Amino acid sequence: MKRYSTQTNDGPRVTFWGAAQSVTGSMHLVEAAGRRILLDCGLVHGKKDEARKRNASFPFAPLSIDAVVLSHAHIDHCGNLPNLVRQGFDGPIYCTPATRDLLAVVLGDSARVKGHAAVAVGATHGNGAASGPPPRLYTRSDADRAVLQCVAVPYEMPHEIAAGIQLRFLDAGHILGSAMAELTVTQSGKVSRILFTGDLGRRGLPFLREPSDVPSSDLLICESTYGGRFHEGMEQTAVKMSEVVRRTLARGGKVLIPAFSLGRTQIVVHYLRCWMRDGLLPQTPIYVDSPLAADIAEVYERYSDVVETAEGPGTPDVTYVRTAEDSKALSESSDPCIVVASGGMCDTGRILTYLRQYIDDPRATIVLVSYQATHSLGAKLLEKGPTVRFHGHVWNKWAEVVELKGFSGHADQKDFMALLGASAGKTRQVRLVHGEPEQAAALAKSLREHGFTDVKAPHLKDTAEVA
Repeated sequence: MKRYSTQTNDGPRVTFWGAAQSVTGSMHLVEAAGRRILLDCGLVHGKKDEARKRNASFPFAPLSIDAVVLSHAHIDHCGNLPNLVRQGFDGPIYCTPATRDLLAVVLGDSARVKGHAAVAVGATHGNGAASGPPPRLYTRSDADRAVLQCVAVPYEMPHEIAAGIQLRFLDAGHILGSAMAELTVTQSGKVSRILFTGDLGRRGLPFLREPSDVPSSDLLICESTYGGRFHEGMEQTAVKMSEVVRRTLARGGKVLIPAFSLGRTQIVVHYLRCWMRDGLLPQTPIYVDSPLAADIAEVYERYSDVVETAEGPGTPDVTYVRTAEDSKALSESSDPCIVVASGGMCDTGRILTYLRQYIDDPRATIVLVSYQATHSLGAKLLEKGPTVRFHGHVWNKWAEVVELKGFSGHADQKDFMALLGASAGKTRQVRLVHGEPEQAAALAKSLREHGFTDVKAPHLKDTAEVA
């Protein structure tokens, strides 16, 4: 392994290069025992020029990184791995077996999207034929190389990733394969532990296994996405969904559900099928319009030992729509049905085909089940007013718009306190990442009240040292 660390203190050091005071671009650099270990390597989303600049270059030399430890396969945690490889990183990427299998799907899709985005930017913002489109962030070949560099490590199995550094994954319960990463570092005769939660899942959602309790550590790097919120229970969500589906079908309309292809789509489809099986929802055709979600569903099927199934008498089948032609035909069909389509915030994905067709149809209902960023189309749909603007047009907003918050795969404040509570008084430092400032502040306040003393939300470039 390479030795590039410039550490001068006697303990590990972590620099926060992403998802600090925000929920995008997860990336934290651990320098310990003469090694440089990267926790996650996610894409930054946001304003196009700023995001493009941050994604294109790294604040360190990629060749100087000894290894990457990956928490899970969401793009904001893994999406810049191919670019890291493209720029010279050739070390191992440690992840769980399911995360490795999901990476093969999501990184290939991301490479395709990045290629299309580069061409589109060149076509709309180029300075003449000679300039051409900007370079792709990475290619499918880069994505394939990143997958080949993955080393699968099962949950709860300690694995030495370098002299003096041991890795152990614990189930984070967020999506299939998601993991907390515990690094045990032996340095200068002292043993210290760094625990990175990645994204934590919820308790009481039987679709996946519940997250493990968070063990005590010298430094806890904890997500805080919903650190100040409390999620709606699934029983209440089932009642609301039943009301939505019944009144939409009664008026002969379609139920349109924009959802991210990895994680949210699977849990929404699972509960729709369960509720129809149990008679809570009327039997209704379910379509998933997302080639990526179709591929992901096949990966989930390989791990049936850890994923709950909805099978049983009365369980409806799901039709996955892959081709653009079939998608267009479904959008133009007059038959009432439920369509879960790619594009959780409605800014991209196949949901846009349905919005153009049904936004001004008073029979239709749009059910928002994902987080809606402030300036996203989904957020605009939730605003009061008779119209909404997208794709250069002003549309009559006559379709019903409903927000259901019970499908979140992230821990809320109650979950955080239950999962972290046992380590209060034993964990020396807590650094809250992957959360907007108000959410991190709310969680920090609650953690301090429960006995955690050193709790902070770092800014970009801040450093935490383990003495």
